[in-house]
Amino acid sequence: MNNKFTFAEQILQFNDSLSRKAFELPNGFKVINPFSGDNKEQVWKITRVFYKKYYNDTQTRRLILGSSPARRGSAVLGIPFEDAKHIQTETGIFIDKFCINKSSSEFLFDVINKYGGCKRFYNDFYLNFVCPLGIVRTNSKGNEINCNYYENKELQRALYPFIVNTICRQIDFGIDTSICYCIGSGENYKFLLKLNREHNFFKEIVPLEHPRFIMQYNSKHKNEYIEKYLNALCNSDQQ
Repeated sequence: MNNKFTFAEQILQFNDSLSRKAFELPNGFKVINPFSGDNKEQVWKITRVFYKKYYNDTQTRRLILGSSPARRGSAVLGIPFEDAKHIQTETGIFIDKFCINKSSSEFLFDVINKYGGCKRFYNDFYLNFVCPLGIVRTNSKGNEINCNYYENKELQRALYPFIVNTICRQIDFGIDTSICYCIGSGENYKFLLKLNREHNFFKEIVPLEHPRFIMQYNSKHKNEYIEKYLNALCNSDQQ
């Protein structure tokens, strides 16, 4: 970790570098970058307040990685797995252009609350994505829809150097590399596991079911999945 800077300062510097990143993607694919988009001034204001509230220290944290941010969620807000309603409450900033409340965020808020609340959770964990910028593809009707980095082999190859670089840079914030949590126990976990074998980022990667999968298909077992998350996150304290 660079001890000259707090965890928050390093996150903000990282996000600033993402704002200048250019991509050459296969035809039909596009990056959604909140740090250089139409709402960038509001995004920067939101992220500065949020990260300085919870990460203004030099604590070591464990990394939790999703796949890529949703185009109407984290991909426009700039804070992984957060929604506009909660961010507005956390920062006191009125979010007037993309007030979206996601079921994935609701599930994670329940996990965070049962873990001990935002202060304790963010003191122990840092959330982001394997691909930290959103991706959309144009479908047959000409509409832009969400896309994950692993859904297309050509897209995956194009993003591979970016993914490796961003994971390395985030580890340097002050990440405990003994364990990484992967949100998404299918393709995201499979890719991250393969990537880890090639680059030895972490000693262990623990897969967790995606909140969207839980809320959409297994909502009646929500409490069981919350307990699974908590057991995984709390057991890491014993390592």
